[in-house]
Amino acid sequence: MTERTLSVEDYPLAEKRPEIVVGCRGKRLADLTLENVMSGAVTLDDLTITQRALNQQAEIANAASRPTLAANFMRAGEIVDVPQDVIMQTYELLRPGRARTKAELLAAADDLRDRYGATRMAAFIAEAADVYERRGLFKKRY
Repeated sequence: MTERTLSVEDYPLAEKRPEIVVGCRGKRLADLTLENVMSGAVTLDDLTITQRALNQQAEIANAASRPTLAANFMRAGEIVDVPQDVIMQTYELLRPGRARTKAELLAAADDLRDRYGATRMAAFIAEAADVYERRGLFKKRY
């Protein structure tokens, strides 16, 4: 991930370790200037979150004894390149009463794992499918 293990002291990275903050097109924080924006050298793509950045945040969260937060960052990192419409369809299925069956959630999990390599997110959704089944959340609520 980085040249050395990140620790709580490295947070926030933009202030404490700006040299390791890199956008998806390779731009560093120092490159994100008004001049570069005005010239077109910096675009919106340079400002989007990357899997690397989320993994770095997970590393810091783990160092701070926040494993649940770290797991959230890792799952988020897996889906940064998943198309927005797929994310929104999956989100809609996760709302109680939206998926009619456990199979619908499991199919969404399979899709994220098989097409996008999002294994942690797929496991999370499969776990949610089990919980929804136990709690009767596949029933239409509204």
